[in-house]
This record gives sequence, C-alpha cells and structure tokens, in this order.
Amino acid sequence: MEGENNMEKGLLLAKKEDSANTTPLLIFSTFIIVSASFTFGAAIGYTADTMSSIMSDLDLSLAQFSLFGSLSTFGGMIGAIFSAKAASAFGHKMTLWVADLFCITGWLAISLAKDIIWLDMGRFLVGIGVGLISYVVPVYIAEITPKHVRGAFTFSNQLLQNCGVAVVYYFGNFLSWRTLAIIGSIPCWIQVIGLFFIPESPRWLAKKGRDKECEEVLQKLRGRKYDIVPEACEIKISVEASKKNSNINIRSLFEKRYAHQLTIGIGLMLLQQLCGTAGISSYGSTLFKLAGFPARIGMMVLSLIVVPKSLMGLILVDRWGRRPLLMTSALGLCLSCITLAVAFGVKDVPGIGKITPIFCFIGILSFTMMFAIGMGALPWIIMSEIFPMDIKVLAGSLVTIANWFTGWIANYAFNFMLVWSPSGTFIISAIISGATIVFTWCLVPETRRLTLEEIQLSFVNV
Repeated sequence: MEGENNMEKGLLLAKKEDSANTTPLLIFSTFIIVSASFTFGAAIGYTADTMSSIMSDLDLSLAQFSLFGSLSTFGGMIGAIFSAKAASAFGHKMTLWVADLFCITGWLAISLAKDIIWLDMGRFLVGIGVGLISYVVPVYIAEITPKHVRGAFTFSNQLLQNCGVAVVYYFGNFLSWRTLAIIGSIPCWIQVIGLFFIPESPRWLAKKGRDKECEEVLQKLRGRKYDIVPEACEIKISVEASKKNSNINIRSLFEKRYAHQLTIGIGLMLLQQLCGTAGISSYGSTLFKLAGFPARIGMMVLSLIVVPKSLMGLILVDRWGRRPLLMTSALGLCLSCITLAVAFGVKDVPGIGKITPIFCFIGILSFTMMFAIGMGALPWIIMSEIFPMDIKVLAGSLVTIANWFTGWIANYAFNFMLVWSPSGTFIISAIISGATIVFTWCLVPETRRLTLEEIQLSFVNV
C-alpha cells in the first residue's frame, strides 16, 4: 500500500514536467536499435519471392520448403524463451550483440548452402536471432523514450521491419536468393558497431542498483537543460516496488492482479499471427501466381507501398492512440481477407472467374497496407508498455513465445491450407480479424501519452 502511495506521489510530481526534448542521442540510439529490425523484416519476406528458385536449385519438395519457411518462426520461439531473461540479466545491448551473431551466421549459412541441411540450419539460426530482437527492440525503445513520442519511436521498429520486407520483395525480382541473404545481414553489422556508442536503458541500470549511471543516461537522453528529477523519481519508485515482489514465478503470472495484462498481451499476439499475415507476407508471390496475376508486378507494387504505409502508422500512433488505430487496422484486414476469399471462391466460376486476378491484387495490397499501419507493430508496442517491472521478464517471455509458436504453426500450415481451400483459408482469417476488433474494444486500454509508471497505476486502479 505504501509503495502505491509513493508511486502516486511520484506521478503527481511527474505531471508538472514539460515535454522532454527529442535529442540527437535519443534518435541515434533508436536508429541503432531498430536497424536489426530490418533483418526481422527480411526474414519475414525472404520466402515470398524465392520459393521457386530455391526449390529448383536445391531440388526441394513443397513439404521441404514449407519446413524451411517455418524454421525462422520455430527458431524465433527458441530465441523468445531466453529473450526477456537475457535482457534482464545481461542488458539490452549484450542481448542484441548475441542476436546479431545468430543472424549474421544464419544468413551466411543460407547464402552458401549447398543442400537442405545448411539451408535449414541457417534459417533456424536467423530465427533465434530474430526471436531475441523481437522482444528487446520494442522494450528498449519504450524504456528510453519520453511518453509524448514513445508510440512513434516504438513504431519505428515496424517501419524498419517493413523496409526489410520491401527490399527483399523488390530485389527478389532481380537478385538471386543467395545475394538476398547477404543483404539481410548488412544491418546486423551496422548494429554490432553502433551498440558501442549508445547507452543502456535507464530502467535496466536502476534495476541493477546503478542509480548514478541511470541519472546520467537519462540526462543525456532528455537534454542538458531538462529536469530529469520527476522521471528519475518515477523509475526508482517503480524499481523499489518490483523488488518487493522479487519472488515472482511463472505461477504468479496467472494471479488475478495480472490477468488483465496477460490476457491483452497473449491475445494480441495470437490474433496478430492468425489474421493471415503469416501466409501473405511469406508467400505473396505464390498467391499472385495462384490467382493468375503477374507475380513480378505484384511483388514490385507491394515493395513500394509497405514503407509509406508504415510511416502513416508512425505518424498516427501518438495522434489517434493505440485503440483506434488497432481497430481500424483490424477492420481493414477483415475486409481484405473477405476480398481474397471472394477472389478465390469465384475463380472457377464461368464468366465471373476473370475478376480473380484483380481482386487478389486488391486484397493482398490492402491487407499489406492495413497490417503495416497498425496490427504489425501495435501488439509489440502495447506489450512493451503494459507489464510492470516485476513481471516484465516472465510475462514478456511468455507473450513473445506465444507469438512465435503461433507464427510457426501458421507459417508451416499455410501452404497446406491453400491446397485444402484458398477461399476457406481467408474466410478463417477474416473471422479472426473481426474478432480482433471486439477484443480491442472490450479489453485493450489506451496508453497514449502515459508514462510506463502511469500505465501500471491505471491497471491497479481498475
């Protein structure tokens, strides 16, 4: 009770503060951290336009390629198991160095692969690295940014992911799959060097009892003239409260006091992976060919549209708020999946089947756009905001594992679902996207312009 009163006092003091400056160090740190997100996006989109060439060069069956495609999500699940624990124990920077090592090794193995074993091993290693990245990047950004720009800065994670997707979509039309793998590793080299020049998270430093370093880093991130006392006070109070609950274990996560946050975190991750993105982002070229639309043109257009739409999401996330943007994105995904279901449903109907190529193009294009502005980034942004410090490690790991495990199942099963029924596949995706709107309306709170500590207090007062 005393801890809650102290937190409230700290929050009242914090409300008197002016908006912090967006300093060059904050921008540079964010850029270095999200540079690895490019690799995340490249891994997602890598199989979209390389399927036929890899299967031909290495003589793979559909089942073998589906396994290759899904191994990044399986590896991501393995990386997710250790991501939060590693970040808590060794720091965000050290965890990202390890992730870069996995990614670089994996991409090199893919580019040099002469058989299925090296190809699969490379994909698996990239997946482990991306699994580590997927947790650390949004959490680090959320912990270093002031509340008035936290959403936009955290959304830059999705922007760089989409840059990676766009690059492999675009250059997949011209370059070999081996060269694309080399391109996917370049941002990791940039991050390996850049991490030497950026600070550790102030909240991690405070958690480790390094209060003086915490204040020094916070001052550098906010600017020399900015009064960091209120924010430093909030962080210390939050750390003290988490230490009182240091006996948290996995069973503690399922106590009533954490039920709301855990339901939101896991629910959004499951909905994100099951809404259809696993198939459309990884096998876009296959869908275009199945519908009779020129795959090269389709992938070229997708590569040009995905980044500008991510920029729109970055601009809107701190203006509209998380809830409206998430529901708008889910509605767009639902309508896009309905369009795709209709396109493939009438494919063999005489006189009507000619609409299939154009409806397929519209459906995939609109799906990619609507996913980029909201559903792609917001579950990760919200995850990085809603968990208190005392359960962030366990809850973050569980939520990230749920995302990657569901993605692995969805990615592996997608090709086989297309064989079963393309129309039925997207009807299921449309229902799940519709369920996302209801889930968000009923359970997801608005966290815009609240500090991380204010967000925790809002859950306590529910």
